[in-house]
Amino acid sequence: MFIGAFIALVLMLLLLFSVDQPDPAWSKYWMIRPIVLIFMAGAAGGFFYSIMKPFRMRPGWKGLLAKFSCLFVYIVGIWMGSILGLDGTLWN
Repeated sequence: MFIGAFIALVLMLLLLFSVDQPDPAWSKYWMIRPIVLIFMAGAAGGFFYSIMKPFRMRPGWKGLLAKFSCLFVYIVGIWMGSILGLDGTLWN
């Protein structure tokens, strides 16, 4: 879970620190919401990956399907977490 959350957090921080001039209408602490939500989304993706371990260890196409489904769930979770976190600021 920590690794999934850390990867998502690094990606979000790279995006947030690239903002030079934030909109004055945004709150003073506008970065907190996206950071918290993306951290939780990454942790949820990491949790899904860990509970899928018995399926990922299967040989053949079943294990490969489980690995691709883990990757898909992680990417969709990060995408949704970033949309929810950046809504009203960068995602407008």
